[in-house]
Amino acid sequence: MIGASGSGKSTFLRALNRMLDVVPNTKISGEILFNGENILHESTDVIVLRRKIGMLFQNPTPFPKSIFDNIAYGLEVQDIVKKKSNKLWGLFRNTKIIARELEKSQYPIDIAVVQSLKEAALWDEVKDRLNQSAFRLSGGQQQRLCIARAIAVRPEILLLDEPCSELDPISTSKIEELLSQLKKNYTIVIVTHNMHQAKRISDFVGFFHLGELVEFGETRDIFGNPRQKITRDYVMGNFG
Repeated sequence: MIGASGSGKSTFLRALNRMLDVVPNTKISGEILFNGENILHESTDVIVLRRKIGMLFQNPTPFPKSIFDNIAYGLEVQDIVKKKSNKLWGLFRNTKIIARELEKSQYPIDIAVVQSLKEAALWDEVKDRLNQSAFRLSGGQQQRLCIARAIAVRPEILLLDEPCSELDPISTSKIEELLSQLKKNYTIVIVTHNMHQAKRISDFVGFFHLGELVEFGETRDIFGNPRQKITRDYVMGNFG
C-alpha cells in the first residue's frame, strides 16, 4: 500500500486485525471479510484474529527478554506449545552447545523457535547467543526477530507498517529478501513510502489518497500504466 503521509494507509492496516479497537474515539463501519467472515462483528474473538493476522510496526519492538524467549513468548501465552524445559539451559552453560542441542531437540518449543529463526534468516547470526537480551541486536536484526516472533504462531497474514523506514540500506535489503521468501507461505500486506521498494517486492499495489483507496492492481500496471491520473502523478513523484 502506497500513498502520501496521512492518506489512510496505516489506519486501514490497523483495521485489518482490529488494532483500531485500542484507539480512543475511533468508529469503524462497514465490513472487512476474512475467510468469509466479517471481522468487525461483535462476536469476533480478537485474540484469535490477531493470532491469524499478525502485525509488525515501523520501529522494531522486541520484548525485554532473551532472543530465545522473544520467540517462545507468543507460543507459551497462547498455549500453542508447552513451556520450555529448563533442563537444557541448566545443563549447558556454553551457548554454542545449547544451539547445537536445540537443533537436535524434539521438545516442541525448541523446534518452533529454531524453525522460526531460520525462516526469518536470523538463526546463523544469533544461534550462539540465544540467552542474550534481544536489545543487544542491531536494528535490522531486531526487526527480523520481530518477524520470527510473528511467524512462530503460524499466522495466515502478516501486516507490516513501514518495517524498513528506520533501517539502513543493507538491513533494508535483508528484510526485503526475507519478505520475498516469506510471501511463498504467507499473505503479506505492507505499507511503504518507498516507491522502489514497492516495485521490487510487491505483486499488487493499492494507492491511497485522502483516506480513499484510489486504485488497486498488479504492481506492473500501477507503476507502468495506472488508470487514474492522480495515481500516475504520485508514482512519478509529482507530489507526496
